[in-house]
Amino acid sequence: MQTLSAEAVIPQYDFEPDGITGNPMFKIAHNYCSVTYFKKDLLIPHRKSYYLMVFVKDGSSRHWIDMVPYTLKTNTFYFTVPHQVHMKEEPKPLTGTMINFTEEFLAMAENGLLKQLPIIQNLQNAHELSLSDADVAFVEDILVKIDTEYKNKSTWQNGMLMAYMQVLLIYLSRLYTEQFSSSETYPDRQLLKKYLAKIDEEYKEVHEVACYADMLNISAGHLSEVVKEQSGKSAITHIHERIVLEAKRLLFHTESSMKEVSFQLGFEDASYFNRFFKRITGSTPLDYRNTSREMYH
Repeated sequence: MQTLSAEAVIPQYDFEPDGITGNPMFKIAHNYCSVTYFKKDLLIPHRKSYYLMVFVKDGSSRHWIDMVPYTLKTNTFYFTVPHQVHMKEEPKPLTGTMINFTEEFLAMAENGLLKQLPIIQNLQNAHELSLSDADVAFVEDILVKIDTEYKNKSTWQNGMLMAYMQVLLIYLSRLYTEQFSSSETYPDRQLLKKYLAKIDEEYKEVHEVACYADMLNISAGHLSEVVKEQSGKSAITHIHERIVLEAKRLLFHTESSMKEVSFQLGFEDASYFNRFFKRITGSTPLDYRNTSREMYH
């Protein structure tokens, strides 16, 4: 497993249109071979600013998403959301279908429907969907339709792609709910979803519930009450969990010092960050870095 130097920042790769349509928001590579598409910069920890979904038809390479390794399986669907940390271990052959799309593509959906789907929100931080034979047949059929539309360059192409993607993402969200979601997951938790989205935007600078309440134009007391009711966790716990997740990414994938990590996460005092991390996780940042790397090597 490669790590980045202390001076390096985890690079983020933006969406790149291909040479087929030049679509700035969506692309699909159907029946592709990963070695053909492979880039050496994928061997180092990196982020993507867009959504990545891959239906693996055949392959066995190992990829990392955040701090978890996944050995790819045949006839399995993998997915990630923006800003997670990715890394490939080696360019082994992999065949399947890859879809990339941006936040702007999702925003075209009526009433923000796609943004609300479980596989897009990914509240359970899952990345691998098991498919039955019937699931494989359905997914392959819709991927062929998406690929055909993508290459046609016809009028209202984005609308057609959106229609097909809506069917695919709803289908996959049903599988996601069956395989990952707990009984606490409800489709109507709108305030919680807004709160978590705001945390994801601001967690490096904003660590107080009251500040998020101001951003959402509600009182801190009301926010805390609703978040607790809808998630089973306190409002401050969600902030702390997001900070710790990013801290673990930096500790695991980079050689940044504790001081550098604490500064990136909005802590002026490294010793306070050290105490904060230990209180939440039960181990110091340095202990986490050492034990987690030993575990996954």
